[in-house]
Amino acid sequence: MHTPATPLPHAIDSRETAALPCIVIDTQVVMDWLVFHDPRVAALTAAIEANRVRWVVAPAMRDEIRHVLGRGVAARYSPDLTAIEAAFDAHAETIDTIPPQPLAGRLVCRDPDDQKFIDLALAVGARWLISRDKAVLALAKRALPRGLRIVKPEALQLPDA
Repeated sequence: MHTPATPLPHAIDSRETAALPCIVIDTQVVMDWLVFHDPRVAALTAAIEANRVRWVVAPAMRDEIRHVLGRGVAARYSPDLTAIEAAFDAHAETIDTIPPQPLAGRLVCRDPDDQKFIDLALAVGARWLISRDKAVLALAKRALPRGLRIVKPEALQLPDA
């Protein structure tokens, strides 16, 4: 008999989605999906849109993409901010705060701006943290014993539908 995972505190959750593998995606990969429409994230996009995984975010992550796009980083791609917000609303499970990791044995990223992705992935028991960031990817081996696989989107091997 399968028992669903315990729902996250302050999360939008249900018994159906709680049993799905959990993922955390960094800002660059979200932009690859929602702004650049990069074909290397097609499998990830399909899994998210088909509800085969739970994409977990914290408000700081949504704020970061708004900030990046507000700086005009992707202006030549004419990002559709309404569609980006709608994708977050439709597909992301938002938790209010990222519980801090214990100080002893904490997995620390060289880039403090990326620490939130690691902390969230570990706090929610994510199976994957999907990133292209070298500082995040450098933690891949140290994250494995904690059950977290840190991978580039094109290396992600998701369960079949």
